[in-house]
Amino acid sequence: MKYRRLGKHGLEVSELSLGSWVTFGNQIDDRLAKELMVKAYDSGVNFFDNAEAYAMGQSEIVMGENLKQLGWPRDSFVVSSKVFWGGEGPNRKGLNRKHVMDACHNALRRLQVEYLDLFFCHRPDAHTPIEETVWAMNTLIQQGKVLYWGTSEWSAQQIMEAHAFARQNCLIPPAMEQPEYHMFHRERFEAEYADLYTHIGLGTTTWSPLNSGILTGKYLKGIPRGSRLSLESLGWLKDKLLEGITEEKIHKLRELMILAEELELTMATLAIAWVLKNPNVSTVILGATKMEQLEENLKAASAVELLTEEVLQRIEDILQNKPVSIEW
Repeated sequence: MKYRRLGKHGLEVSELSLGSWVTFGNQIDDRLAKELMVKAYDSGVNFFDNAEAYAMGQSEIVMGENLKQLGWPRDSFVVSSKVFWGGEGPNRKGLNRKHVMDACHNALRRLQVEYLDLFFCHRPDAHTPIEETVWAMNTLIQQGKVLYWGTSEWSAQQIMEAHAFARQNCLIPPAMEQPEYHMFHRERFEAEYADLYTHIGLGTTTWSPLNSGILTGKYLKGIPRGSRLSLESLGWLKDKLLEGITEEKIHKLRELMILAEELELTMATLAIAWVLKNPNVSTVILGATKMEQLEENLKAASAVELLTEEVLQRIEDILQNKPVSIEW
């Protein structure tokens, strides 16, 4: 396992990390969740990602209990949470100052830690001024409850607005963004954010490197029993993803699978290694429902060296979706 700086910042995160979206407190039992965390940690993973919205807080409870039982030194791991969807009713969602503060305190309680290493604004909030959110995050950092704050799925313009306001008022700006990034979803990461990596030193904790399993090829013959798309509670995700599986994407995926076989890699390992190859990626968040799945995905760290310029060009020739950078 190698470690990368979080953008321009001094914090080092493992290039592969473990997330808990739709798995902890939902798709897998608590015993397996603990075993996956142990496997990841023993493999060099030091970043564990979570959010208040995951299983309505239960994901953080499961992870927190595991952290307590395992007794890892606090300086040996990085843990995150995200704020936006806290529940129904006024002031239980969004990025207003009250909910940001409440969400942080709730995350600390559920994760059983004294501080969050990373705290993300899970989505932009059209009903709360960015200035209010920046002030709230700065307060949490000053109180020692959060070390770094960032955004998730914010536009480049919104990130720059938050950064500019923070600088103008001697506050702490967002350090990182958590975007979706994979072979079939490149525009925002590679084009819209392109100038932010050097201009403000933006770090990135990317999610869904396998397009929720699409890039493994397992859905080419239908939906396997036990997969996330087979869960009734994730019907919305199933509809969204299956709608986007066009004949063109299926053709590209089959071509990529042939390339992966030539390299003696699984399609999943190739897809994750491709994301890792991008130097603007600080860490790739993995999700797993089986031990063998996590073990296979962790191999991506050593598979990166197989992605030579020639191989990368072959991938580009298959994908035909390289975006054009946007200058700010």
